[in-house]
Amino acid sequence: MQGNLSARVFSLVKEWALEHQDELLANWERARQSEPLEPIAPLE
Repeated sequence: MQGNLSARVFSLVKEWALEHQDELLANWERARQSEPLEPIAPLE
């Protein structure tokens, strides 16, 4: 993948990922097992 994010947007993405780290890891394992992914709430 390629692209650029502004510093503000990148900061928001990092904040969201930190808040949802457990859910992201669980979905990663689901993806590795070819299972359906669970939705993850957006940043509020």
